[in-house]
Amino acid sequence: MHTVKIVSRWNSAKVLFEHEATEERLASGLAMRDALEAACAAGAYLADAYLADANLADANLAGANLARANLAGANLADAYLADANLAGANLAGAYLADANLAGAYLAGAKW
Repeated sequence: MHTVKIVSRWNSAKVLFEHEATEERLASGLAMRDALEAACAAGAYLADAYLADANLADANLAGANLARANLAGANLADAYLADANLAGANLAGAYLADANLAGAYLAGAKW
C-alpha cells in the first residue's frame, strides 16, 4: 500500500487528507480520485487543495469544499460536483465534459 496525500496548494507540507492506495490504483492513475472521494465521504476540509492535472474523471465530489483549490489541467469529465464549493478555484485548462455542476458555487473561479 502507498499513501496518497492531498496537500495545500500554498504549502505542500500541509497535508489536508491521506488515503491508502494499492499499487494497481497508483498504476492506473486513479489513486488521487480515490483519495478525493474518500476525503469527501469523510467530510474533510479541502479548501486550497493542490489537485492540478489530477485524473478525477467520474469522481463523486458532491458537496465538496474545494474553494480556492488548484484544479488547473485536471480531468473532471463526468465528475459529480453538485453543490460543491469551487469559489475562487483555479480551473484553467480543466476538462469538464459532462461534469454535473448543478448547484455548485463558482464565484471567482478562474477559467
